[in-house]
Amino acid sequence: MKSIYFKNFISTAAMVLLSFVMLGSAFIFIGRRYVINAHRDSMDANASEVVRTASALTRDGDLNSWTLRMTISSMSLSTGNHIFITDSGGIVVSCSDMDVASPYIGKRIDAGYIYQLETNGSLDALTDLGGFYPTTHYVVAMPITSAVTGAVIGFVFVSSDSTTIIGAWTSFIWVFFAVALAVMLLAMLMSLITTKRLAKPLDEMAAAARKFAHGDFSVRVTEDDETDELAALTVSFNNMADSLEKSEEMRNEFIANVSHELRTPMTTIAGFADGILDGTIPKENQEKYLAIIAGETRRLSRLVWRMLNLSKMKSIGADLSRRRDLNINELIIRTLLSFESRAEEKGLGVEIQLPEQHMTVVADPDAITQVLYNLLDNSVKFATPGSCLCISLCKEGGKAYVSIKNTGDTISEEDLPLIFDRFHKSDRSRSLDREGVGLGLYLVKTILDAHNEDISVTSRDGVTDFVFSLTLAK
Repeated sequence: MKSIYFKNFISTAAMVLLSFVMLGSAFIFIGRRYVINAHRDSMDANASEVVRTASALTRDGDLNSWTLRMTISSMSLSTGNHIFITDSGGIVVSCSDMDVASPYIGKRIDAGYIYQLETNGSLDALTDLGGFYPTTHYVVAMPITSAVTGAVIGFVFVSSDSTTIIGAWTSFIWVFFAVALAVMLLAMLMSLITTKRLAKPLDEMAAAARKFAHGDFSVRVTEDDETDELAALTVSFNNMADSLEKSEEMRNEFIANVSHELRTPMTTIAGFADGILDGTIPKENQEKYLAIIAGETRRLSRLVWRMLNLSKMKSIGADLSRRRDLNINELIIRTLLSFESRAEEKGLGVEIQLPEQHMTVVADPDAITQVLYNLLDNSVKFATPGSCLCISLCKEGGKAYVSIKNTGDTISEEDLPLIFDRFHKSDRSRSLDREGVGLGLYLVKTILDAHNEDISVTSRDGVTDFVFSLTLAK
């Protein structure tokens, strides 16, 4: 497969070449016309200068003076044009040739050209003057008038071989093509360097994407210090790679945790069921182990139900349309009443510290009820029998803060940062909590994150305190 770099370079080189071809074609056609016109304008100016000179030097009408001939010879040398003068009848009387016995002197110009000069007052044509020249020439001619009488006393002809003009143009073309070739090579070299620089991160992204397709999310694209769109794309790509890698890690962790949570009750169920079927467990103990099997089955059912219910609660917490003004004092008391019987069974005391004035927050009632229920359930479950639960509420800086505190075993420093992770259960809870599946606190954190709220936990000297915030209604 061709690399992005190679494709971009070929495309850029083709565009550069096409641009130079179009520019060269336009230059050839337009430039050639410009050079010819410029040369003919020069010839026209040359003829006008000869006319003025001849009128000034030949007041008596003599166009065959040596002074005039030397003058036009000098003009011919400086301009490269061939100059000759005829009398009013079209016979050449003076010529710019350095040879004294010029072959052109005495020749007659075709009467048609003389008539055109007399009629139009000038001549501008590509012609051989009716056989006067052996090849085609560019010819400009003008009448010479007497400075005394104002009558036409002769004509001046300025000519240039067409091959001379084209030869000069050809030389210029070669110079143009040499410069154009050098510029084109430089442009292609710069394009090669630029394309390579631009294509490098794209090639890296393509290679990284292919590795992503095979499950390797560790690859990153090299970032530079540029601030253009490509640099922004590189940063976004690496951020996407980070997100994919984290998602893959979470997926693997989720699968491992689910496998662990499913494997334990399934092993218990299969072991006791096989023991009952093969007679290993005596009949008088079968009822006891059937109760264990039933308990583990219910635990599996709760795990599946909570996993299915988890995404539902996450979406509910993020649904802004469900949020409304909520009396948090009443919600705390109402939720606490549902734990009255369980607290009495463990001999737990309950201390409620609520302000006399009710606080109103903006939140989804069902989602916050779930948060309170899960936190109270966790506190009652792990509280030391005979100890006290403390629920308090206060406000600060536009926020209401709910604290749920219980006395029991201290959570280790290693477990505290992981307590809100999915399926996380400390060794203490794994040994004592056979009913839990490790999703309660994760769900609490998820709902509060959806509300853009915070939750924290501290555990010191056997006292564990969960504190979460809610935004006060205005």
